[in-house]
Formats: sequence, C-alpha cells, structure tokens
Amino acid sequence: MQDLGALGPITASTDRFVATVTSLTDTQVAGGTLVPPWSRGHVITHVARATDSLCRLLTWARTGTETPQYASMDARAAEIEAGARRPVAALVADVRDTAARFEEAIRTLPPAAWRAEVRMRTGELRTPTTLVPTRLRELEIHHADLDAGYRFCDIPADAARWIIDDIVEALTRRRGTPPLRLEAHDTGLVHTLGTGGPTVGGLQADLLAWLSGRSPGTGLTASTGEVPAAPFWI
Repeated sequence: MQDLGALGPITASTDRFVATVTSLTDTQVAGGTLVPPWSRGHVITHVARATDSLCRLLTWARTGTETPQYASMDARAAEIEAGARRPVAALVADVRDTAARFEEAIRTLPPAAWRAEVRMRTGELRTPTTLVPTRLRELEIHHADLDAGYRFCDIPADAARWIIDDIVEALTRRRGTPPLRLEAHDTGLVHTLGTGGPTVGGLQADLLAWLSGRSPGTGLTASTGEVPAAPFWI
C-alpha cells in the first residue's frame, strides 16, 4: 500500500542537511568528520550516492528486475572518493538533484510495487514501505557526522527513535549480538536484546550516537559500571 507519510520528515531533513552544506566553505569541506578518515566531502558525496542506490532499489521494486543497490563495494568506495574533493556548489547541487530523483521515484511508485521485496547491500530484505525511511537515517546520522554544528541532540525525537528502532531490528537479525537493554530516560524508549545483558541508559540522542558508533558512550550509564562498546550493526 502506498504511504507517502515519510516524505515530509525526509524533505525537512534534506533541507537541514543542504543548509549546513551550503554554509561550508570549499576549505571546510576538506575538514574532518565523526567518521575518519572521511572528510566532509566524502560524507556529503556518500549521502548523494546512497540516495542513488535507494533509487536503484525502488527501480527493482517497480520493475521486478533485480537491480543491486551497488555494483560492488569497491565501486561504491570509488564513487565516494571521486566526488569528495568537489567544491561546495557542486556538492550542494548533487545532494539536491539526487533528493529530487528520490522523491520522484517514491511519488511515482505503483501501488503493487510497495509490496515488492528488494535486497539491500547488507543482505536484508525490505519492501519500499520500510526502505524509504532509511533515507531519513542516512540524512540525520551523516548530518551529525559532518561535525559542522548539527549534533545528535538536534535530530528530531521522532526521527531519532525510528533510527534506534531500525538499528535494534538489525541487531536482532545479526548473529552474536550481545544481550543488552536500552533505556532512553527522556523519551521512555526501551529495547531489550536477549537476556542477562547490561542496561545502558541516558538521553535518547546520546543512545543514538553510541549505537551508531559515533560516541564511546558519553553521557550514558551502564548497570555494569563501564559503558560497553556498542554492538556492530551495519
């Protein structure tokens, strides 16, 4: 069933991301990020290329013809590297153009295609209904990755909660995920993975920063004393 409800938050997130990128100078684009060794140019280019990859999956859903998210991981890395050193104007145009193509792909997706399963690069199967919000995850986490004034605490609470839910769902599918209980003291979010693990709690934004591998657990507490390393999720 067609559901365009996610487009509003995605559009708002895109606008915030573009505003931050537009505020950068060409020199600042070469600066460091929360995901070294990538520069800001790498992160911005990745967001654009990831959007293209989602469009390919939507083409798969629409046509029924398998269309991989990426030709290969080497090709993915090469595309990011090739675009990382462009000037700000080119990076902004790329983000805007790919965002427009993504929105058009969503708005024109036939009703039957919303029930089609496609395979992401991680191997998981998704229908467009659950695939589309991954665009929000890409935008929000990578916006914070730019380390250019937008922090995890600036991510809207509803978006942050969805992203945490999505990460936890991925962790439940992964073999070897250690038992863990998550508690967001400000929003009431609770997740339990397995039994017998430590409870890690704090503000929802700090939980997201930790779960996504961007923080060692700053601002969080653990029932075992020391906040453990976040489980690998992607």
